[in-house]
Amino acid sequence: MDMDFQRPDGEYVKYSCKECLDGLDLGIPFSMAFQAIVNISEKNIYSFEALVRGENGESAGSILSRITSKNIYKFDQSIRVRAIDFATRLDMKTFLNINFYPNAVYRPETCIRTTIEACEEYGFPIDKIIMEVTEVEKVKDYTHLKNIFQEYKRIGLHTAIDDFGEGYSNLNLLAEFQPELLKVDMNLIRDIDKNRVKRVILKAIADVCEQLDIKLIAEGIETKEEKNVLEDMGIKYMQGYFFAKPVFENLSKVEDIKFS
Repeated sequence: MDMDFQRPDGEYVKYSCKECLDGLDLGIPFSMAFQAIVNISEKNIYSFEALVRGENGESAGSILSRITSKNIYKFDQSIRVRAIDFATRLDMKTFLNINFYPNAVYRPETCIRTTIEACEEYGFPIDKIIMEVTEVEKVKDYTHLKNIFQEYKRIGLHTAIDDFGEGYSNLNLLAEFQPELLKVDMNLIRDIDKNRVKRVILKAIADVCEQLDIKLIAEGIETKEEKNVLEDMGIKYMQGYFFAKPVFENLSKVEDIKFS
């Protein structure tokens, strides 16, 4: 299945799902690991986040350090297809979180076609995909990012803002567009059981999310004490090493998840 894309320089090129799967000649072999996002109140897995890894399980940093302004578009397209391919082959029944780079999306209605085509070719439900924006702090054109979110929502994708609380940029974006999910930055979660100020701030964020009908996900939970405080605050969606570490080219099983 071939797809036409207009590159930022105006030239049209044709890519197939297989080419995206093979990395579009990036010269950077990579694979995927998957980390569970749990619903603590129902004790099940809500979603899996696709995380880039080296082809032999090397760290994400070993891959991301080689991404430049010249290859970020190809990389962004390739990780989408790779994540969907793996999700299908691993028989994923939950939602799938795919990180995307807003600076790699020049025309939302064009760039998203890779994702749509991959869902159709591999048979993964498009309404099970959550597009999670990363590197919000590097975005200069919030109107562009808002347009991306609106286009994704229009075609049936879910949207999420990652690392919320890392900077003022997140708050400005939230005022412009309300995603379906918001992931709180792990630095706000770390040792929250020992820090009243963090609890007050998180409570305020949780109240905003409730008013705006946004699912709040706390990420980076590493201790039982952090989990207990968050649970007592009414937060039910969580992610972190306490529950499950990323699994290379595989999925965690519910029975392997540590819920308490």
